[in-house]
Amino acid sequence: MVYAFTAVDAATGVARDVCEAARECEGVLEASVISGEFDVMVELEGSDPHDILSTITGEIRPLDGVGTTRTYICLDDH
Repeated sequence: MVYAFTAVDAATGVARDVCEAARECEGVLEASVISGEFDVMVELEGSDPHDILSTITGEIRPLDGVGTTRTYICLDDH
């Protein structure tokens, strides 16, 4: 299993909506509104890195209000 975190830049005023919609996407374990350069942090899992890529490009990026995303693949789970 592969785990990753994706930081999402959301349009003004829609971070909570993006977070709630992301939680409904396949492969998403959790999504949280955060402070800092990005607005939402999404935790994902997949059977391989291509599953993570598919979730981000096919489900997260098309959400209304999503701008830039940055994905970080976990190299070690602990």
